[in-house]
Amino acid sequence: MERRYFLLGSATLASKALKAMPSANDTIRVAVAGIRGQGGAHIGQYSRMQNVEIAALCDIDESVLDRRLKDLDKAGKKKPQTFTDFRKLLEAKDIDAVSIATPNHNHTLQAIWAMQAGKHVYVEKPCAHNMFESRQIVAAARKYNKLVQHGANSRSGVAVKEAIQHMRDGLIGDVYMARGLCFKWRDTIGRKPVEAVPAGVAYDLWLGPAPKREFTQNRFHYNWHWFWDYGNGDLGNQGIHEVDICRWGLGVTYPAKVSAIGGHFMFDDDQETPNTLTATYEFNGGGKKKMMVFEVRHWMSHHEAGIGEKGTFGGGNTVGNIFYGSKGYLAIDGYDRYKTFLGRKAEPGPERIAPGNNWQNFIDALRSGRREDLNAEIEDGAISCTLVHLANISYRLGRTLHFDASSYSVAGDKEANAMFTRSYREGFVVPKKV
Repeated sequence: MERRYFLLGSATLASKALKAMPSANDTIRVAVAGIRGQGGAHIGQYSRMQNVEIAALCDIDESVLDRRLKDLDKAGKKKPQTFTDFRKLLEAKDIDAVSIATPNHNHTLQAIWAMQAGKHVYVEKPCAHNMFESRQIVAAARKYNKLVQHGANSRSGVAVKEAIQHMRDGLIGDVYMARGLCFKWRDTIGRKPVEAVPAGVAYDLWLGPAPKREFTQNRFHYNWHWFWDYGNGDLGNQGIHEVDICRWGLGVTYPAKVSAIGGHFMFDDDQETPNTLTATYEFNGGGKKKMMVFEVRHWMSHHEAGIGEKGTFGGGNTVGNIFYGSKGYLAIDGYDRYKTFLGRKAEPGPERIAPGNNWQNFIDALRSGRREDLNAEIEDGAISCTLVHLANISYRLGRTLHFDASSYSVAGDKEANAMFTRSYREGFVVPKKV
């Protein structure tokens, strides 16, 4: 680990003590914001926990709110408060934490607002839509002294943590390279015309920091991932999980060099982001050069190193990581399985299937009041997000980036540095000083 990052992490973890939430016998009240897709997983997780209450739900689509309320009622759960405007939700004094699963472009601003309102935060991946936001969300967590968990589920995976420890212990020797694989069967999104905003949808609130655009179905539910205004492509959607695992396993922070090529192949549709991408990273910290390769490919896939055959994404997708060392290689399948292959004959070594629970870890850390108890603390999440953003910038500019971590900039490239942030709409500005 780079000395500069180690010192930063040590200093922040040793900051003033956080106030612990109620004990295990007392109730922690959580609000969930953005509840159509991944937000449904948040609701399901908290609903199954002892002494955790879903106190509020927030979504800009009234039909989604109504559906989730009916689901909770069927499950015999207490009816939560409901909100359309996230800012109104934060006025509720009896909410301890906010769990954010809104689109990417809202993550950082909503997390900062929540911390300013005195709430702890669970924020979905990627925690930041651009490089600037990656710094600001960490700065806010430190200033307001709040626990902030990044939605990198693998960080709480029992098997994945064991796999990382095996590499730290030298099971596959000197680990010099990692590959992140995101081969998913994603069909065309087609083309959708401009139309009226659906009844019951607060579209202006949904846009948040993003520029004003006319409404189309492809720029809304889920397909927003494939537009630069809101998403970060599959590299920032599924891929951030594998990028984070690669960085974790290699024991590195910021890259010195990033290069990405790819494109939008096969389909003639509205998608802006690439559906095929290869990003390469070079790390020079600690006196040892290491390499990382990340691949996004859609439609056609194969189960390299057995990834996708039985793990989290079994059934056609190949989503996981492969680490290469001087004594063998290690494959991580999704969030819950790893296998090892040792020696030149690739003989089977240790393997395990064991999931974990990132949401439960968040609640446990709230009860302890200890930042170091978070498995996916926001500083690690933010650094992994920068790898996503740098690769996307490299792809969009068509050239290699030489990143200087000490100045948090791309050396000699004003155009690349200008892409570190965006123009924010009035009322939805991520602050330069949190």
